[in-house]
Amino acid sequence: MIEHIPLLVGAGLLAGAMNAIAGGGSFVTFPAMVFAGLPPVIANATSTVALLPGTLASSWAYRKGLRGIGVLPLRVMMPITLVGGLVGGLLLLWTPGRLFDAVVPWLLLLATLVFAGGRELVQAVSGKLDIGAVPAMLVQFLIAVYGGYFGGAVGLMMLAAWSLFEAADFKSMAPTRTVMVSLANAMAAICFVLAGAVRWPEMLAMMGAAVVGGYAGARLAVYVPARVIRILVLILSVSVTAHFFLRQ
Repeated sequence: MIEHIPLLVGAGLLAGAMNAIAGGGSFVTFPAMVFAGLPPVIANATSTVALLPGTLASSWAYRKGLRGIGVLPLRVMMPITLVGGLVGGLLLLWTPGRLFDAVVPWLLLLATLVFAGGRELVQAVSGKLDIGAVPAMLVQFLIAVYGGYFGGAVGLMMLAAWSLFEAADFKSMAPTRTVMVSLANAMAAICFVLAGAVRWPEMLAMMGAAVVGGYAGARLAVYVPARVIRILVLILSVSVTAHFFLRQ
Protein backbone atom coordinates (compact mmCIF):
# COMPACT_ATOMS: atom_id res chain seq x y z
CA MET A 1 0.00 0.00 0.00
CA ILE A 2 2.85 2.38 0.91
CA GLU A 3 4.23 2.42 -2.61
CA HIS A 4 0.86 3.65 -3.90
CA ILE A 5 0.52 6.57 -1.48
CA PRO A 6 2.00 9.14 -3.93
CA LEU A 7 -0.45 7.98 -6.62
CA LEU A 8 -3.46 8.22 -4.29
CA VAL A 9 -2.44 11.59 -2.87
CA GLY A 10 -1.83 12.99 -6.33
CA ALA A 11 -5.16 11.66 -7.56
CA GLY A 12 -6.93 13.13 -4.54
CA LEU A 13 -5.35 16.55 -5.08
CA LEU A 14 -6.27 16.56 -8.76
CA ALA A 15 -9.80 15.24 -8.19
CA GLY A 16 -10.52 17.77 -5.47
CA ALA A 17 -9.38 20.60 -7.72
CA MET A 18 -11.38 19.26 -10.67
CA ASN A 19 -14.56 18.97 -8.63
CA ALA A 20 -14.12 22.52 -7.37
CA ILE A 21 -13.67 23.92 -10.87
CA ALA A 22 -15.53 21.78 -13.40
CA GLY A 23 -16.43 18.38 -11.91
CA GLY A 24 -15.26 14.96 -13.07
CA GLY A 25 -13.09 14.06 -10.08
CA SER A 26 -14.17 10.42 -10.18
CA PHE A 27 -12.44 10.09 -13.56
CA VAL A 28 -9.20 10.34 -11.53
CA THR A 29 -9.97 8.70 -8.20
CA PHE A 30 -11.60 5.49 -9.44
CA PRO A 31 -8.83 4.47 -11.86
CA ALA A 32 -6.19 5.49 -9.31
CA MET A 33 -7.73 3.06 -6.82
CA VAL A 34 -7.76 0.32 -9.47
CA PHE A 35 -4.14 1.02 -10.42
CA ALA A 36 -3.28 0.79 -6.71
CA GLY A 37 -4.49 -2.81 -6.78
CA LEU A 38 -8.04 -2.55 -5.41
CA PRO A 39 -10.77 -4.68 -7.04
CA PRO A 40 -13.10 -2.48 -9.11
CA VAL A 41 -16.09 -2.68 -6.74
CA ILE A 42 -13.92 -1.87 -3.71
CA ALA A 43 -12.15 0.86 -5.70
CA ASN A 44 -15.44 2.51 -6.61
CA ALA A 45 -16.77 2.30 -3.05
CA THR A 46 -13.54 3.67 -1.57
CA SER A 47 -13.40 6.48 -4.12
CA THR A 48 -16.99 7.49 -3.32
CA VAL A 49 -16.27 7.74 0.40
CA ALA A 50 -13.01 9.62 -0.19
CA LEU A 51 -14.72 12.35 -2.23
CA LEU A 52 -17.77 12.67 0.02
CA PRO A 53 -16.41 15.30 2.47
CA GLY A 54 -15.74 17.66 -0.42
CA THR A 55 -19.26 17.40 -1.81
CA LEU A 56 -20.76 17.79 1.66
CA ALA A 57 -18.72 20.94 2.20
CA SER A 58 -19.95 22.30 -1.13
CA SER A 59 -23.52 21.47 -0.16
CA TRP A 60 -23.19 23.45 3.06
CA ALA A 61 -21.81 26.41 1.13
CA TYR A 62 -24.76 26.22 -1.28
CA ARG A 63 -27.45 25.75 1.38
CA LYS A 64 -29.00 29.22 1.00
CA GLY A 65 -29.69 28.68 -2.69
CA LEU A 66 -31.40 25.31 -2.23
CA ARG A 67 -34.83 25.06 -3.91
CA GLY A 68 -37.16 22.67 -5.66
CA ILE A 69 -36.93 22.10 -9.39
CA GLY A 70 -40.03 22.50 -11.54
CA VAL A 71 -42.75 20.11 -10.43
CA LEU A 72 -40.55 18.59 -7.73
CA PRO A 73 -40.44 20.40 -4.38
CA LEU A 74 -37.51 19.74 -2.06
CA ARG A 75 -39.63 17.68 0.32
CA VAL A 76 -40.15 15.23 -2.54
CA MET A 77 -36.72 15.39 -4.20
CA MET A 78 -34.70 14.74 -1.07
CA PRO A 79 -36.25 11.41 0.05
CA ILE A 80 -36.37 10.15 -3.55
CA THR A 81 -32.67 10.93 -3.96
CA LEU A 82 -31.78 9.33 -0.64
CA VAL A 83 -33.62 6.12 -1.52
CA GLY A 84 -32.12 6.10 -5.02
CA GLY A 85 -28.60 6.50 -3.63
CA LEU A 86 -29.26 3.66 -1.18
CA VAL A 87 -30.50 1.38 -3.95
CA GLY A 88 -27.51 2.26 -6.12
CA GLY A 89 -25.07 1.55 -3.31
CA LEU A 90 -26.69 -1.79 -2.57
CA LEU A 91 -26.66 -2.72 -6.26
CA LEU A 92 -22.93 -2.06 -6.40
CA LEU A 93 -22.34 -4.28 -3.36
CA TRP A 94 -24.48 -7.03 -4.88
CA THR A 95 -22.83 -6.83 -8.31
CA PRO A 96 -20.29 -9.65 -8.86
CA GLY A 97 -16.80 -8.25 -9.31
CA ARG A 98 -16.37 -9.79 -12.74
CA LEU A 99 -19.64 -8.28 -13.97
CA PHE A 100 -18.80 -4.83 -12.63
CA ASP A 101 -15.36 -5.07 -14.24
CA ALA A 102 -17.09 -5.71 -17.58
CA VAL A 103 -19.57 -2.86 -17.11
CA VAL A 104 -17.06 -0.22 -15.96
CA PRO A 105 -15.78 0.80 -19.42
CA TRP A 106 -19.36 1.41 -20.59
CA LEU A 107 -20.15 3.44 -17.47
CA LEU A 108 -17.03 5.51 -18.06
CA LEU A 109 -18.04 5.98 -21.70
CA LEU A 110 -21.51 7.14 -20.67
CA ALA A 111 -20.04 9.55 -18.12
CA THR A 112 -17.57 10.89 -20.69
CA LEU A 113 -20.29 11.50 -23.27
CA VAL A 114 -22.47 13.26 -20.71
CA PHE A 115 -19.56 15.38 -19.54
CA ALA A 116 -18.67 16.25 -23.13
CA GLY A 117 -22.16 17.21 -24.27
CA GLY A 118 -24.16 17.71 -21.12
CA ARG A 119 -24.13 21.50 -21.11
CA GLU A 120 -25.14 21.70 -24.75
CA LEU A 121 -27.87 19.13 -24.13
CA VAL A 122 -29.24 21.15 -21.23
CA GLN A 123 -29.40 24.26 -23.37
CA ALA A 124 -31.05 22.37 -26.23
CA VAL A 125 -33.85 20.78 -24.21
CA SER A 126 -34.37 23.52 -21.64
CA GLY A 127 -38.06 23.76 -20.81
CA LYS A 128 -39.13 21.86 -23.94
CA LEU A 129 -41.43 19.25 -22.36
CA ASP A 130 -44.36 19.37 -19.98
CA ILE A 131 -43.48 16.52 -17.64
CA GLY A 132 -45.78 15.54 -14.79
CA ALA A 133 -44.72 14.94 -11.21
CA VAL A 134 -44.68 11.13 -11.38
CA PRO A 135 -42.37 10.85 -14.44
CA ALA A 136 -40.13 13.54 -12.94
CA MET A 137 -39.89 11.58 -9.67
CA LEU A 138 -39.02 8.40 -11.58
CA VAL A 139 -36.29 10.17 -13.53
CA GLN A 140 -34.82 11.63 -10.34
CA PHE A 141 -34.88 8.21 -8.67
CA LEU A 142 -33.10 6.50 -11.57
CA ILE A 143 -30.39 9.17 -11.72
CA ALA A 144 -29.89 8.86 -7.96
CA VAL A 145 -29.52 5.08 -8.38
CA TYR A 146 -26.83 5.70 -10.97
CA GLY A 147 -25.18 8.18 -8.61
CA GLY A 148 -25.03 5.64 -5.81
CA TYR A 149 -23.88 2.85 -8.14
CA PHE A 150 -21.15 4.66 -10.08
CA GLY A 151 -21.75 8.40 -10.18
CA GLY A 152 -19.57 9.65 -13.03
CA ALA A 153 -21.01 12.95 -14.37
CA VAL A 154 -24.17 12.40 -12.32
CA GLY A 155 -24.45 16.14 -11.63
CA LEU A 156 -24.68 16.90 -15.33
CA MET A 157 -27.21 14.10 -15.76
CA MET A 158 -29.40 15.75 -13.14
CA LEU A 159 -29.12 19.13 -14.83
CA ALA A 160 -30.01 17.64 -18.22
CA ALA A 161 -33.04 15.85 -16.77
CA TRP A 162 -34.24 18.87 -14.78
CA SER A 163 -33.97 21.10 -17.82
CA LEU A 164 -36.77 19.07 -19.40
CA PHE A 165 -39.30 20.48 -16.98
CA GLU A 166 -37.73 23.79 -15.99
CA ALA A 167 -36.06 26.41 -18.15
CA ALA A 168 -33.30 27.62 -15.84
CA ASP A 169 -29.60 28.33 -16.04
CA PHE A 170 -26.82 26.26 -14.50
CA LYS A 171 -26.13 28.77 -11.77
CA SER A 172 -29.64 28.74 -10.32
CA MET A 173 -29.79 24.93 -10.27
CA ALA A 174 -26.24 24.42 -8.95
CA PRO A 175 -27.14 24.46 -5.23
CA THR A 176 -29.86 21.84 -5.63
CA ARG A 177 -27.70 19.71 -7.93
CA THR A 178 -24.81 19.75 -5.45
CA VAL A 179 -27.02 18.79 -2.52
CA MET A 180 -28.81 16.01 -4.42
CA VAL A 181 -25.52 14.51 -5.58
CA SER A 182 -24.25 14.68 -1.99
CA LEU A 183 -27.36 12.93 -0.66
CA ALA A 184 -27.08 10.07 -3.17
CA ASN A 185 -23.35 9.70 -2.49
CA ALA A 186 -23.83 9.85 1.28
CA MET A 187 -26.39 7.04 1.30
CA ALA A 188 -24.16 4.91 -0.92
CA ALA A 189 -21.15 5.70 1.29
CA ILE A 190 -23.02 4.56 4.39
CA CYS A 191 -23.78 1.25 2.66
CA PHE A 192 -20.15 0.82 1.67
CA VAL A 193 -18.82 1.54 5.16
CA LEU A 194 -21.32 -0.75 6.89
CA ALA A 195 -20.61 -3.53 4.39
CA GLY A 196 -16.86 -3.27 4.95
CA ALA A 197 -16.30 -2.40 1.28
CA VAL A 198 -13.97 0.53 2.00
CA ARG A 199 -10.19 0.24 2.15
CA TRP A 200 -9.45 2.74 4.89
CA PRO A 201 -5.72 3.46 4.40
CA GLU A 202 -6.23 4.24 0.71
CA MET A 203 -9.41 6.19 1.42
CA LEU A 204 -7.85 8.38 4.12
CA ALA A 205 -4.82 9.18 1.96
CA MET A 206 -7.02 10.23 -0.93
CA MET A 207 -9.63 12.03 1.18
CA GLY A 208 -7.10 14.30 2.88
CA ALA A 209 -5.55 15.20 -0.46
CA ALA A 210 -8.96 15.81 -2.04
CA VAL A 211 -9.86 18.34 0.67
CA VAL A 212 -6.61 20.23 0.02
CA GLY A 213 -7.16 19.97 -3.74
CA GLY A 214 -10.70 21.28 -3.41
CA TYR A 215 -9.52 24.37 -1.57
CA ALA A 216 -6.70 24.96 -4.05
CA GLY A 217 -9.06 24.42 -6.97
CA ALA A 218 -11.50 27.00 -5.69
CA ARG A 219 -8.67 29.52 -5.51
CA LEU A 220 -7.29 28.48 -8.89
CA ALA A 221 -10.68 28.85 -10.58
CA VAL A 222 -10.29 32.62 -10.35
CA TYR A 223 -7.28 32.52 -12.68
CA VAL A 224 -7.81 29.52 -14.97
CA PRO A 225 -10.64 29.70 -17.56
CA ALA A 226 -13.27 27.02 -16.98
CA ARG A 227 -13.08 26.07 -20.67
CA VAL A 228 -9.41 25.12 -20.31
CA ILE A 229 -10.13 22.92 -17.28
CA ARG A 230 -13.09 21.35 -19.09
CA ILE A 231 -10.92 20.42 -22.08
CA LEU A 232 -8.31 18.89 -19.78
CA VAL A 233 -10.98 16.86 -17.97
CA LEU A 234 -12.33 15.60 -21.30
CA ILE A 235 -8.87 14.55 -22.44
CA LEU A 236 -8.36 12.71 -19.17
CA SER A 237 -11.78 11.05 -19.24
CA VAL A 238 -11.32 9.85 -22.84
CA SER A 239 -7.89 8.45 -21.95
CA VAL A 240 -9.20 6.64 -18.87
CA THR A 241 -12.18 5.22 -20.77
CA ALA A 242 -9.96 3.97 -23.60
CA HIS A 243 -7.61 2.35 -21.08
CA PHE A 244 -10.43 0.42 -19.40
CA PHE A 245 -11.75 -0.81 -22.76
CA LEU A 246 -8.25 -1.98 -23.73
CA ARG A 247 -7.81 -3.51 -20.27
CA GLN A 248 -10.61 -5.94 -20.99
